[in-house]
Amino acid sequence: MSLAIEAIHATEVLDSRGNPTVSAEVRLADGATAEASVPSGASTGSHEAVELRDGDPRRYEGRGVLRAVGNVNQILAPELCGMDASGQAAIDARMIELDGTPNKSRLGANAILAVSCAVARAAAGARRMPLWRYLADGRRAVLPVPLINPMVNILSGGLHAGSHIEFQDFLIVPRGFTTYAEALEAIVTVHRAARRVIEGRGLLLTGVADEGGWGPRFQSNEEALEILSEAIQVSGYGSFNSSHGAATSSHSTATSSDSAATSSHSAAGPQMAIAIDAASTHFWRDGAYALASEGRVLSSDGMIALLERWVARYPVVSIEDGLAEDDWEGWRTLTGSLGNSVQLIGDDLFVTNLDRLNRGIASGVANSVLVKMNQAGTLTETFAVIDRAREAGYGAVISARSGETEDAFLADLAVASGAGQIKVGSVRTSERLAKYNRLLKLEAEV
Repeated sequence: MSLAIEAIHATEVLDSRGNPTVSAEVRLADGATAEASVPSGASTGSHEAVELRDGDPRRYEGRGVLRAVGNVNQILAPELCGMDASGQAAIDARMIELDGTPNKSRLGANAILAVSCAVARAAAGARRMPLWRYLADGRRAVLPVPLINPMVNILSGGLHAGSHIEFQDFLIVPRGFTTYAEALEAIVTVHRAARRVIEGRGLLLTGVADEGGWGPRFQSNEEALEILSEAIQVSGYGSFNSSHGAATSSHSTATSSDSAATSSHSAAGPQMAIAIDAASTHFWRDGAYALASEGRVLSSDGMIALLERWVARYPVVSIEDGLAEDDWEGWRTLTGSLGNSVQLIGDDLFVTNLDRLNRGIASGVANSVLVKMNQAGTLTETFAVIDRAREAGYGAVISARSGETEDAFLADLAVASGAGQIKVGSVRTSERLAKYNRLLKLEAEV
């Protein structure tokens, strides 16, 4: 079945932070059409693919994307029209060739990814297939009954919440629920409880952070862990004390063995664990970690000791970017210390880049990769990273960005990839809920 591309057109739209981003529409010869819009990150790694911005201070403070839109309409569209939409790898390879740079800086990863995703969605529609099934393409998909495990922002600091503290996000991970819908209900309960705990402590609630988490003025980074643990406890999903450590496999916080617990508030064990996104690259200065909010500077060993203490004291099962993107020696030490008990995710470290992931695998660094499509720039490259991680025994967490749209493509990707974990943000704003609600629909349909 030939699915020839007949037309491609891009427009400038706004993301959840009011910044411009790229949306692309693809029309096939049989009349099937599909759109896709791409996200944008605030906490970005220096090694990820380039998001092309106009730099014109007269429009959106220089953040316009008309150049990227023009590159779709004037360069990519004429070259791709006539190609078979079912040949995703060939289409993505042609766009990479047309860009001609190692980081997509000429045409823009935002331009290329919008087309890449729209092509896949159009091809799926033409074949009357759900997007997740089309994307799976022979992979073992994981449907949200109950194996899709969301990692959900509850409290935020860092670049997502005015940098009142350095650590970026404190998240919850549901464990042992029999359905995704039950897990989501519990997540909402903890999110609401966290606000009550914050207000009970008399902390100034400065508003909702970029990804929907609460962003109060914490007195320290560790206070966020104290509040989150208390919110979990008062919600009835776990009772933790200073002697509680993490109990999880090293490569995944979402395994079928968790199903021993029930969805009721039982004594079978805690049903909510904690994940940390340190985003430590953003407070790494001259080879050390500057916790300015606490008036101290830590070496790599000092950061590792801090994380070790938190894992021993709180129910932490996952740590993302616990060290900086180029602190490879520190990462090796951290992995040796916590890699057998905690999921250690590389985000800025790996930036969904196959070469960097291969370096990490060869070096014994981390045990999981955060997967962000716009860090790579095409679907083909994204799946190459997911597949390589699985081959090496590494986990993969499918992730949104701080600047998102209502496009729910990510939910289908999480199912299709078989990764089993998704990190979208909180349960507060529509661009996040679009992904969670898509998973609810998939659970009801299959």
